Amino acid sequence: MRLSANLGFLWTELPLPDAIRAAAKAGFLAVECHFPYDVDPDQVNAALRETGLPMIGLNTVRGDGLGLSALVGREADARAAIDQAIEYAVKINTGMVHVMAGIAEGQAAHETFIANLRYALGKAAPHNITLLIEPLSSIDNPGYFLQTTVQAVNIIAEIDDPNLKLMFDCYHVQVMQGDLSRRLENLLPIIGHIQIAAVPDRGEPDRGEVDYRYILRHIDKIGYNGYVGAEYRPRTNTDAGLGWMQAICA
Repeated sequence: MRLSANLGFLWTELPLPDAIRAAAKAGFLAVECHFPYDVDPDQVNAALRETGLPMIGLNTVRGDGLGLSALVGREADARAAIDQAIEYAVKINTGMVHVMAGIAEGQAAHETFIANLRYALGKAAPHNITLLIEPLSSIDNPGYFLQTTVQAVNIIAEIDDPNLKLMFDCYHVQVMQGDLSRRLENLLPIIGHIQIAAVPDRGEPDRGEVDYRYILRHIDKIGYNGYVGAEYRPRTNTDAGLGWMQAICA
């Protein structure tokens, strides 16, 4: 199983280039991040070259909430965030950008999100960048526009562009909907990336109500060939909790 360290949650006490080095030392085969924009991309590239790890994904900025792309009246800000993300992704050779929707509801928000995603797809296409949308749990993220895989599937179908994919975060999907195995199998054709964390505490994925030993084997069995992102909040510190990698991947 090819594991990616999400440096939005792991080794957050370190500067991003050093966090990349720590992920390589721990045995991860890739890294991903949330909001790297305050870091010189040349420093990120130096760490990626040194370690041989790819940076596989990053997010558009949060704005003053959880993103901008479904916010009615904030289209200029949303598109500036999209431009920023794609520009940075190109500089560090990152192939996926998660377009964050924001806190919003209703048909107008849906139409705004669709329009901004179409804009983003146009900007991403020349660089062969895949866009991701991710349902987030309403427990952790009250009011977030995109909350279920059903909603995400409908948006992806409406836009009908092969470069728009689903970020399937097992933690969020389990909290909101459950039935992970069938959902993973049924949604595989539109899944761009998978992430894992324990449920319900979002800690290391070696305990809790989801058996990730089974889930990782299932992911492999159904033919998923991408990375699996470790996007969890360490219960103590990142290094102290790394035993989960051997525990569930052996």
